[in-house]
Amino acid sequence: MRDKPMNTSALDEFRSHARIWLEENCPPEMRVVSPDESDICWGGRNWTFKSPAQKLWLERMVAKRWTVPTWPHEYGGGGLSRAEALVLKEEMQRIGALSPLDSFGISMLGPALLEFGTEDQKREHLPKIARGEIRWCQGYSEPNAGSDLASLQTRAVDEGDRFVVNGQKVWTSYADQADWIFCLVRTNQLAPKHRGISFLLFDMTTPGITTRPIRLISGKSPFCETFFDDVSVPKHQLLGELNEGWGIAKYLLTHERQMIGSGGTAKGPLARITLGDLARENIGVDANGRLLNAALRADIARAEIDRTCFELTIARIKDEVSMGIEIGARSAILKYFGTEEKKRRYELMMSVAGFDGLELDVEQSERNLFAQEWLRSKATSIEGGTSEIMLNIIAKNILEMAGE
Repeated sequence: MRDKPMNTSALDEFRSHARIWLEENCPPEMRVVSPDESDICWGGRNWTFKSPAQKLWLERMVAKRWTVPTWPHEYGGGGLSRAEALVLKEEMQRIGALSPLDSFGISMLGPALLEFGTEDQKREHLPKIARGEIRWCQGYSEPNAGSDLASLQTRAVDEGDRFVVNGQKVWTSYADQADWIFCLVRTNQLAPKHRGISFLLFDMTTPGITTRPIRLISGKSPFCETFFDDVSVPKHQLLGELNEGWGIAKYLLTHERQMIGSGGTAKGPLARITLGDLARENIGVDANGRLLNAALRADIARAEIDRTCFELTIARIKDEVSMGIEIGARSAILKYFGTEEKKRRYELMMSVAGFDGLELDVEQSERNLFAQEWLRSKATSIEGGTSEIMLNIIAKNILEMAGE
């Protein structure tokens, strides 16, 4: 990845190239104003493409190496600078081009592999992630180790040339559809809890692994319980040093929290519905065209201001990242505010929709997604670290407030 500064003319030249290439190669079907979950391409061994256009778009972007534009060329990436990658993203947004590939391999594991992986591990896993050939899931939380993740008890016992893993994970997103897992395990029972953890990579088809989907109150869920019974993992699939996985886990969590926090906006049909339009339709306006309910007007104005401020904050941080400034603990700010803002927004949307918002039968109307998304939004302030934990991180690492 090239981080040296680029002059304006070089960036303008790259923008022109990206614009022409995207116009010529992005299929019209892959230019969607308000995408929903069915438009996401996760890739993997068992992936079924939504359409021929989705498959073609992925193939073209893989060939261009723009599924992971800033990764080094030798690992399947485009070798672009952060500034060029930002230009590419802007040009994709300009024509409404969908992301060709989304995965935990790209957003979470990939950066950790680039930082901590051996050369063999990078060459083995990164190109497959870039091409969408392997879909990854994250084995972190356990029934008794959620926010206090370092208390995890899934064990990996040294058996010579391999580890034998036993234990359970929970809230493992898409574990029932993933090909591989990056997993935190305890490899030293006697060390302080943060020091006895290791980071393993292994195939989900390995004998001894079972998954069980978890159904949420919203009626749908990506989450699973994952069980390990004498799972054999070759030692070369240890990422980083033995018993030093906690540092990798924390590094990866900064990327996860940024992803969760900055992805808090509505998608699909709800993205086409503004709070103001919904309120005017359900409550009505006065002779001057203002909402009849003055308190509601203030709530909607506050929500829109919050949304605008958050989007500007994300844009600023992305600019800083493009200049090589690490986000670090600030990912906790994005995660906290983004997920709490999403909950408040859906609370307000439900209030404005009234009785119409209570219907869960989405076959009747796209508006009936309100209740599903409102219920689902509760999980966003838990997954990736609870809001309370995010506030602790902000207090300790950003505000430098001393604890008791």
